[in-house]
Amino acid sequence: MAPPRILIVGGGFAGMECAHKLEKILKPGEAQLRLISPFDHQLYLPLLPHVASGVLTPTSVAVPLRRMLRQTGIIPGGAVGVDAKAKAVVVRKINGETTVERYDYLVLTPGSVTRQFDIPGVDQYAVGMKTLSQAAWIRDHVISQLDLAAASSDPAEREARLQFVVVGGGYAGTETAAYLQRLTTAAVKRYKGLDPAQIKWHLVDIAPKLMPELGERLGEKALSIVERRGLHVSLGVSVAKATEDTVTLTDGRVLPCHTLIWTAGVAASPLIATLGAETNRGRLVVDADLSVPGLDGVFALGDAAAVPDLEKGGDATCPPTAQHAMRQGWAAAKNVAAALHGQELTPYRHKDLGLVVDLGGIQAVSKPMGVQLTGLPAQIVARAYHLGALRTGPARFRTLANWGLNAIAGDDFVRTGFQAERPRTLKDFEKTDAYLTPDEVRAMVSGEGDGDGSMAPVKPEIP
Repeated sequence: MAPPRILIVGGGFAGMECAHKLEKILKPGEAQLRLISPFDHQLYLPLLPHVASGVLTPTSVAVPLRRMLRQTGIIPGGAVGVDAKAKAVVVRKINGETTVERYDYLVLTPGSVTRQFDIPGVDQYAVGMKTLSQAAWIRDHVISQLDLAAASSDPAEREARLQFVVVGGGYAGTETAAYLQRLTTAAVKRYKGLDPAQIKWHLVDIAPKLMPELGERLGEKALSIVERRGLHVSLGVSVAKATEDTVTLTDGRVLPCHTLIWTAGVAASPLIATLGAETNRGRLVVDADLSVPGLDGVFALGDAAAVPDLEKGGDATCPPTAQHAMRQGWAAAKNVAAALHGQELTPYRHKDLGLVVDLGGIQAVSKPMGVQLTGLPAQIVARAYHLGALRTGPARFRTLANWGLNAIAGDDFVRTGFQAERPRTLKDFEKTDAYLTPDEVRAMVSGEGDGDGSMAPVKPEIP
């Protein structure tokens, strides 16, 4: 008799930690572990602004899955549909082939995508900060704007090239704007004829306060730090439309610019919509033990699941942060093993450890265990937290070495050019149009398998 198949969708913190824990809990041969991920690494998202600004190399924030997982088979592709009734997942591999993976237990950790709104031009001209390729593209693009501005004799072109807009006043947007503004401030000193005063970074958010989760004091402190550096912060304002060389704000201002970075929140992976299950603001509704009501053998966690926050109580759900995703991965592994052994499942419970916001240099604001810190103490806490969250010794060493080298030697400003011709839209980078409808999933699953839980490759039916 074949061992039960445990299929994990997603190789982020939640998925990788679940697989890693299951390898430790289960005996050899007790179950077949398979993980679906289009990437061969687990990405530490909070450090992407460091990559975009060149402080860290991409490999510093990407933990190879095969360094962590020794008994789990990795399927190189993305899940594009789930048929919970048939216990099957449709997978589009990185070479475009489509297969169906069968399961006995399914752990859904597909993560999130950049939240979009119906604003003209955003889908064409904005780029997010959710993947390594986006961070690398943004770095090349920002430096290219300096190069083009320095080579231009047209004042209007220079103004547009040297104006940058970041939308989203949360952690991702604030840190992105802070780090990239530091990058251009340092870089412009090496460009003959460019006036530093011409470079303008705008941070825009519809909310009335910057990072309200930090509390009033720390939020105001973060605002004062970035404004002292020259960042233009516009609160209570959003984007009305975007074109190739302008961004129009809802207060009527038209900013000439060629750079629009979109970090205005996240939404659950479109994969969740293929299940036809109950959702809460787009996230899959789950019980406290991470099981999905009404779906046999299905667990969901991480950014795509509305996990009840038992510490806060009421209708509160856990925020989409790395510390919750990691611990939910551990809890899910224990509960999947318990279900496999016919044992009782345990509710997930974790008290939030606090928040850290790295603004570059010695500047940060942190709130570990409710203690409010600013400046160098906050920066030490922030970077210690990031090092602890990285899952391998080599990743920690590379990150620490990069930080040290950057502090001593300063920045270099190199365009790699390897993505110069790549389209830059959110859809291009995050593949948000790759998912099937429930009917398409059922049609795909209804085909006969090849006997090992998967189907022969077929051509994709949608782009």
